[in-house]
Formats: sequence, C-alpha cells, structure tokens
Amino acid sequence: MHFQTAYTNSLVYNTNRVSIARTQFLLCPLSQLFPPPSPPPSMAAVFPDNLSREQFVYMAKLAEQAERYEEMVKFMEKLVVGLTPASELTVEERNLLSVAYKNVIGSLRAAWRIVSSIEQKEESRKNDDHVVLVKDYRSKVEEELSVVCSGILKILEANLVPSASTAESKVFYLKMKGDYHRYLAEFKVGDERKESAEQTMNSYKAAQDIAEADLAPTHPIRLGLALNFSVFYYEILNSADKACNMAKQAFEDAIAELDTLGEDSYKDSTLIMQLLRDNLTLWTSDAQEQVDEP
Repeated sequence: MHFQTAYTNSLVYNTNRVSIARTQFLLCPLSQLFPPPSPPPSMAAVFPDNLSREQFVYMAKLAEQAERYEEMVKFMEKLVVGLTPASELTVEERNLLSVAYKNVIGSLRAAWRIVSSIEQKEESRKNDDHVVLVKDYRSKVEEELSVVCSGILKILEANLVPSASTAESKVFYLKMKGDYHRYLAEFKVGDERKESAEQTMNSYKAAQDIAEADLAPTHPIRLGLALNFSVFYYEILNSADKACNMAKQAFEDAIAELDTLGEDSYKDSTLIMQLLRDNLTLWTSDAQEQVDEP
C-alpha cells in the first residue's frame, strides 16, 4: 500500500527523541491532543438559496453522481419551493426529485427491516437487555423515516399536486403521494397505521382513475402505479387476491398493446411488466404453499 510505505519511511528510530516525545505526550492536556472538530459548514453557507433553476438542477445531478442523496433532496426542495404557483417541474426535474427521495428513503427502509429482524431474533432468544437497545434504535430509524416522508408529502400536497396540469404529471405525483404514505404504513401501528393506509388508498385510487382514463396500458407510469398499488394490497392490507388480480390485469392489458409501445418508453415499461410478473409468480406460489399446508 502506498500510504503504508510512505508512513513507514517517515519513522525515525531515535530512542532519545522517542522518549522525550512520549514524556511530552503524557504531560500534554487531552484538549490539546484531541481538539474538538470544527463544525461542518451548513448547506445554506455553501450553496445559497438564490441559485438559478438550472443551477439547482446541475447541483442535484452533481450530488447524485457523488451519491450524496440527502443534499440532492435539498437542492430539489429548494427548486420546487422557489417556483411560482403556476410553474410545473419538467420531466427531468420530476425524475430528479423522485430519485433523490427514493434513495434516501430506500436506505432508511432497508435499515428498518434489518433492525426489526434483529429485534425479533433477540426477542426469541430472550435477550431482554438487547431487546431494549434494539427497540430504542428502531425508534430512531422510524423518526427519520417519518421526517423524510413528511417532507416530501408536504411538498406534494402544497406544490406539486395542485400545479400538475397533465394527466401524466397528476398520476406521477399522486402515485408518489401514495408511495410515501405506504412507507409510513409499513412501520406505524394502531390509528396512525390505519390513517396512513387510508391516505395510501385514496392517493393510489385517484391516480388510478386518471391513469385508466388518459394513459395507455403500456405507459410506464401507469404500470408503475399498478405495481405499487398491488404491493400495497399484498403487504399492507394483506389482500393477496386483490393484489394478484390487479397485477395480472395490468400485465395482460399491457401485453395486449405491446406492439404500440414506443422506443422511448420500451425499456421502462417492459422492466415494470417483468416486476409485475415476478410478483405474481411469488404471490401465487405463496398462496399455493398455504393451501398445501396440512
């Protein structure tokens, strides 16, 4: 390793110097040896709010390339808040916003699943001390999940859904609204879970009504809505039959019009169709296993 070689070559093996340095080290106050780190500059100090729309887009792309998704979210939030009420995001801007939040929420959801799994294992082993620690840690992750979901839902409700003028953008934002209410329903309990599930249903249903009226069955946003709506039925409402029926209908409707699919959306649409089919295979297999159980 270059670093190890450079470090090794810099050592001077002089016993007198080493002993003197060691004595100075022992007498030196810890505050001098380990001074507190300087706080990092705030986002506001580094990136002012008065960037142009194009600059916010560029910075969001830069943050995406650097995999700094929390900052990508901030750039897109500032862009949205700075728009006039009549303005609407471009397709590129809309996708950047979606990607930013999807990556932030994705890592948190993965963390929650891991911690929840460990919690179950510790409970089964009767490790009560560990269970207390894991529960506290899970609560911390859930607080972060709530903050992220609340942030995008506020933007959707106050800015993006009201300003949407096309069927495509309306379905996109209503689907997104349903997605983040669904993420809340994944870990909320009691009345809060019920409320999140109802909000998810209302958002997905509103998006579905528009999609079925104005978007082709092969449209990737309509297919993505069917995919996520069916997952909601399966995972949150525990309604496997409705989930399978919805996924099957969306897949068959798209297959029937596959020859009309344009090159620009072919890759996205066929990928989602594959996911629909994969879910159908998994769900029907699970249902069959339950039937076969004695």
